[in-house]
Amino acid sequence: MGEKVFTFSGGIHPPHFKKQTEKLALANAELPKMVTIPLQQHIGAPCQPIVAVGDLVKVGQVIGQAEAFVSAPIHSSVSGTVKKIGKFLAPGGATTCVVIEADGEDAWDESIQPTKNWLQADAKDLLRIVKEAGITGMGGASFPTHVKLSPPKDKPIDVVILNGAECEPYLTADHRLMLEMPEKVVTGLKVMMRILGVTTGYIGIENNKMDAVAAMERAVADEPGIEVRVMQVKYPQGDEKRLINATTGRVVPSGALPMEVGAVVSNVGTAAAICDAVVEGKPVIERIVTITGSAIEQPKNLVVRIGTQFSEVIEQCGGYKGTPGKLLMGGPMMGLAQYTDEVPVIKGTSGILVLSEEDARLPEPSACIRCGKCVDACPINLLPLFISRYSLNGDFEAAEKYRAMDCIQCGSCSFVCPAKRPLVEAIRVARGEIIAKRRKG
Repeated sequence: MGEKVFTFSGGIHPPHFKKQTEKLALANAELPKMVTIPLQQHIGAPCQPIVAVGDLVKVGQVIGQAEAFVSAPIHSSVSGTVKKIGKFLAPGGATTCVVIEADGEDAWDESIQPTKNWLQADAKDLLRIVKEAGITGMGGASFPTHVKLSPPKDKPIDVVILNGAECEPYLTADHRLMLEMPEKVVTGLKVMMRILGVTTGYIGIENNKMDAVAAMERAVADEPGIEVRVMQVKYPQGDEKRLINATTGRVVPSGALPMEVGAVVSNVGTAAAICDAVVEGKPVIERIVTITGSAIEQPKNLVVRIGTQFSEVIEQCGGYKGTPGKLLMGGPMMGLAQYTDEVPVIKGTSGILVLSEEDARLPEPSACIRCGKCVDACPINLLPLFISRYSLNGDFEAAEKYRAMDCIQCGSCSFVCPAKRPLVEAIRVARGEIIAKRRKG
């Protein structure tokens, strides 16, 4: 009998496209000469700049202060001089950024020191360290981690689940992290469990990464209460509600958060960042990025300083191969399309994917044949064909009644549609219109 494999109902099986980078060890990207650091890299309120043009800054120094609970401070990723503060392009659109010219010294701020006696620190101190380090979800969602680790008292948590599924095609950043630094991931998980007073932790990894499974199982061998759960290769296995269902059997109700069923889900990269913060005192100033795709000359897994331009990172991978057809931050299913490579790497940049013109070409849609494949594939049990039809007809009220807001925008419906209908794209339009209407009251 082999190891039990966990999964959820629904979902799809897109090609992995991970072979380009899955065997490539992590390497440090070159230190950038100039960084453009957005003051909002997370869900929630933007930070306020606490530096001025002309100021000298060091690596790890706070340059943007969080003034709201749902926010996370921003730190300088280089030492150098603040040259500009203003609106510049970022992966999510134009936002206030701090532009710093690096001095090449890579001098770290004196406050960045290993944390003394962190093993004896209480939960409140550990939570404070996580908050001050500016840690946000490293899987792409970028929700401030200290908020996730602060559930209301009437929502007791009894399990922490780490997402090591990395179900998006092409991306291998989490795979390499688990393979090369499994102890960091486990330490971060233990810190989260201690903050939440939890004794059970799971690490979910798809079974197309069995070397990572083996590495993580060795790392947790002497850790009571922590278990690696091998997941079936299926998209979107890494979605937090699907992950909770697959690992625990619990079902998060429609519109509810994981804490409703006693769970907190975090990415393995977030756990490693927590380890860095708690053990070394190091804030988030860099992250692992997979640079890959049919239009990248030499795909790589690089540790990149926050604020480095995509164009510079791509150049370090040999530049473009042929004419690029599409540039994405993240994977092909849920990644964010970019119209320029002059945008900076941020905390949520798990990948830079560049597809050739041929691979990026959109198929011509035809009429819906009502085959129901989109319904079978939807992991939320929605009716994508109806929601998208209402959206395309401008009937957003009907789209809302068909639970458009429950859609996680995973794109499974569009992937399986034989008529190549733009299902998820139409649902995204409906969601935007519904949100806009709610804001107007």
